Amino acid sequence: MTVFSQKKQIETAVDALKGKQLRHGFVPTMGALHQGHLALVKKALTENDKVVVSIFVNPTQFDNKDDLVKYPRTLEDDLALLKTVSKDKILVYAPTVDDVYEGNTVSQSFDFDGLEFEMEGKFRNGHFDGVGTIVKRLFEIVKPQRAYFGEKDYQQLAIIEKLVDKHNIPVKIIGCPIYREPNGLAMSSRNTRLKPHYKKATPFIYKTLKTAKVKFGTKSASKVTEWVENQFAKHELLKLEYFIIADTKTLKPVKRKSEKRAYRAFIAVYADDIRLIDNIALN
Repeated sequence: MTVFSQKKQIETAVDALKGKQLRHGFVPTMGALHQGHLALVKKALTENDKVVVSIFVNPTQFDNKDDLVKYPRTLEDDLALLKTVSKDKILVYAPTVDDVYEGNTVSQSFDFDGLEFEMEGKFRNGHFDGVGTIVKRLFEIVKPQRAYFGEKDYQQLAIIEKLVDKHNIPVKIIGCPIYREPNGLAMSSRNTRLKPHYKKATPFIYKTLKTAKVKFGTKSASKVTEWVENQFAKHELLKLEYFIIADTKTLKPVKRKSEKRAYRAFIAVYADDIRLIDNIALN
């Protein structure tokens, strides 16, 4: 497995692939890899000759600087995990902040047609400008034919699709199903920081989402939301930040259901100081 720390190196390697008429997919990550990331890499390997995996903790998408400091950085472990998938078909780009931002570590401003102001956008100031900035930059460096993202960050996925469309970036975005731990908790690098008793409580999140899906079949969005809020109000450990049922295209909260539209339930929960997000398709 080849590891590149400079964009000039990865650009040269990508040009060589293109010269050989080889297709390469792209899986951008912030490291602290887990089986959810590996599922994306495996999917990419089935559709491409080579896969570039970036490992970069992007400072511009953290509104909470303490979260940036605490974010796990485990490059050696990450590389060992990737080698269990393939030793010769994965290229790793693990740059420094200066290599990516060239001394100007600030976000661009983006217009994502309002997607950026819903859900996460209401609670994480500037987050999606940071996401758009780094993803656009990585696409320019890696130049993939396809890029793979997990549906756990569904709003991010929708925004990246909008980014590609509005900026005419020649890459196909492929969303992949949420990869869950055996207890139902959506896999996240943050899960490793959960204290044992909080970790034991977290299956409640997915269990509640599944019940909300059933209730949405016969009840209004407002009734389902009220039920979810009541469930968490009674929970001793988990604190609900938001639960929203939204249109999958606009991400705006649904006011009245329509059989012609697709809906998804989105949730953000605090387990002590660890913020967990999840979502589920409703129809």
